[in-house]
Amino acid sequence: MRKNTTAPIDAVRRLFPHCLTEAKGKDGQIQLAIDWDLLRQELSDRLVDGQAERYQLNWPGKRQAILAA
Repeated sequence: MRKNTTAPIDAVRRLFPHCLTEAKGKDGQIQLAIDWDLLRQELSDRLVDGQAERYQLNWPGKRQAILAA
């Protein structure tokens, strides 16, 4: 039986579309991936320390704004 590897990404896409990003797969092609740091923050009721910030739209206080929302 073949495992459906897109099911977790499809579930995250429906519930938390902003927690998706793009990454190179094993075959070198760009495909959707889950931004685990952002998803962890979304599921937490407090500020989660993740990896260093990446290139994206950021501003001072963004994490606190996400938490407040």
